[in-house]
Amino acid sequence: LKSNPSNNEEKEAQTQLTKSDELQRLHSQALSAYRQEDYEAAISLLDEILAVCVWDAELRELRAECYIKEGEPSKAISDLKAAAKLKNDNTEAFYKISRIYYQLGDHELSLSEVRECLKLDQDHKQCFSLYKQVKKLNKQIESAEEFIREGRYEDAISKYDSVMKTEPEVPIYATRAKERICHCLSKNQQPTEAIKVCTEVLQLEPTNVNALKDRAEAYLLEDLYEE
Repeated sequence: LKSNPSNNEEKEAQTQLTKSDELQRLHSQALSAYRQEDYEAAISLLDEILAVCVWDAELRELRAECYIKEGEPSKAISDLKAAAKLKNDNTEAFYKISRIYYQLGDHELSLSEVRECLKLDQDHKQCFSLYKQVKKLNKQIESAEEFIREGRYEDAISKYDSVMKTEPEVPIYATRAKERICHCLSKNQQPTEAIKVCTEVLQLEPTNVNALKDRAEAYLLEDLYEE
């Protein structure tokens, strides 16, 4: 304004200043809501700010944290991916994305993201520790699936037992392993065991189509046509 005073520019400057003050006020409220663990309110306020400040990596990371606390990890991934691009060498964002994918049971995407973290910093302790865990699990699952393709069902069952030992903390891996063991038992003409394991899976996931099909095959082997 000092360099080029004019009515139009003064109006524009005043509008922007007012908007800036408003955004700072919203930011304070968002931080306050976050500290008070009112994550829903914090997300709502951050939505308003990010509609204007689209390229703010810190705000996106804060909203991602709120999404994680609210049990909406897939929404958090979207913000963290943006933050990883907006901020140089953002190893923390790649680590968090990898952890979320891992918790969701997507070990392949988890491995891909943790590798991005290690490309930026090969000595990153958290990323290296996660990388070793995911790589081991990934290798076991790939090996088990290869055995299934070859019809080596006993070997596949043994390998999926190892998967459950490798990751006892994240329930989705045990459920997926049991689903595949149920498949192997059914294919391997072991109907009694197949029915037992398939039923365990279906107690956790009543609409699991694979377990329903494999249990049906096992019932056929036992001549239990009604079931």
